[in-house]
Amino acid sequence: MKKKVYTVFVFFCCAMVSLSAQERVVELTNSDESCTSIAAGKLATTDGSVMTSQTCDGTSRTWMEVVPAQNWPDTAKVDIYWDIRHTESKSDRLGVMLKGSIPQVPSTFAYLNTGYPCMNEKQLAMGETTIVGRKELRNPKGLFHIEDLQGIALQRCSTAREAVLLMGRLAEQYGYRDGGECLTVADKRELWFFEITGAGPEDMGALWVARRIPDDHVTVSANTPRISDVDFGDKDNYMYSEGLKEKARKLGYWDGKEPFKFWKVIHETRKKPFTVRDFFVLKTLAPSLNLTMDMEELPLSVKPEQKVSLADMNRLLRETYEGTEWDMTKDMIVTKKIKDKDGTERDTMYKSPLAQNWMTNDMFEFLNAQRGKKKIEKQRTISVVWCAYSFVIQCRDWLPDEVGGVCWWSEDNPGESPRVPLFAGMTDVPESFKVCGHKRYRPDAALWTYRRTNRLAQVSWGHGRKLIEPAVLSFEQKAADEMPLIENKVSAFIREGKKDEAQAYLTRYSFDFIYSTLRCWEEMEGLLWHKFGRGF
Repeated sequence: MKKKVYTVFVFFCCAMVSLSAQERVVELTNSDESCTSIAAGKLATTDGSVMTSQTCDGTSRTWMEVVPAQNWPDTAKVDIYWDIRHTESKSDRLGVMLKGSIPQVPSTFAYLNTGYPCMNEKQLAMGETTIVGRKELRNPKGLFHIEDLQGIALQRCSTAREAVLLMGRLAEQYGYRDGGECLTVADKRELWFFEITGAGPEDMGALWVARRIPDDHVTVSANTPRISDVDFGDKDNYMYSEGLKEKARKLGYWDGKEPFKFWKVIHETRKKPFTVRDFFVLKTLAPSLNLTMDMEELPLSVKPEQKVSLADMNRLLRETYEGTEWDMTKDMIVTKKIKDKDGTERDTMYKSPLAQNWMTNDMFEFLNAQRGKKKIEKQRTISVVWCAYSFVIQCRDWLPDEVGGVCWWSEDNPGESPRVPLFAGMTDVPESFKVCGHKRYRPDAALWTYRRTNRLAQVSWGHGRKLIEPAVLSFEQKAADEMPLIENKVSAFIREGKKDEAQAYLTRYSFDFIYSTLRCWEEMEGLLWHKFGRGF
């Protein structure tokens, strides 16, 4: 049976590489399973940074830009557009519609404008996950989607607390039209967990709660509401929408007697307020808590038993549960005959080099049909093949903002692609980062340089990973070795009042780092074609 599974697996893995990214998104994703965000307070990390992260799993644009700081006249407005998040470039306006506008403020900060805007020049950073919530709470008449609120907050705020309050109040004032969303909002000192939904089609407001994560804790959001009991008297650690309890009671989602659990208000209560991804992260970081999947709810955050490093965050975003009970490849064992020195033949069992946890649904179902009664349950891993981009952002209060805020950016599958530094003080990004490759194959988009190599490596992952994984780790080590030099150089520029020189230096360094990864992935593509091109 195992040999039969191995033989048919060859055919399907070869066919898999021909699937376009869009086809795989349609096949493998659904609206409930679209992003993961892990975040850590400053006393929970090895270096004292506050960290947030995101895997943007879907078809959100990969093009980005650095929006500069600006001063505005008193009459200026902020125009809010529909569906920029699925455009091909900044100039692409196909399907984009003006939804409305709000008054502009006198001055705005520079920020990194990504699919979900993620970091500004003051080291304010945000990770995002869609938590869906109750469909009946959506309001199509509202003005804002979550990415609109993120962009406005990054332009106007310097702290996480300010950003949460601004986003919540704007949604209440102008209406929130999006589904349920969670943001992990970080600055140089604090970390906040912010969840928001609409308040129903007849209410132009929003329902939202934000909870401060303790400095020595780590939290995770993976597409389901997680905020439980709300302490309405603790103003230092909780923020929430006006009239929240009254609205929840009027809507019939809270009886006014039981404890006010926000996830029960905005979530279908037949579902648990956590996923395997939430559980895996918290269990991995705090095993002695003995968390189980049978619990009604998990703690929103945990104190990790070992402080979390940047490398730890990167590993978690690459996670496929390999070697655990959720490993979908654990039975992909094949037999190979080998000869001992005396000429005796014997059978050796080993995992098939074709085994990998990113198989298509069709492939998974086919293999399960071959397994008979011993079925493997499909798992939604943290690292997925349909990922648009991912990042880990560090906010560090002991460094100048220009270099203290760094977004470790990656495009395509986080389990295969390298991370490159994008600094809070950068003024530009490479041209290949300014176009999105989701709508069609674009060799000028950085996404496709990484994606071509990554997909080819999956044809026989046991062989392909021998190239991919060392390359990923080598760039992580390169960054670790070089960052102290970069930080010292930029800090010296800032002390001397040379901000322009500091920004130019950071921009050049980031460009060089990015180009190095692109060249490396192009070279590996050639090596993989040489290995696999004539069959195997």
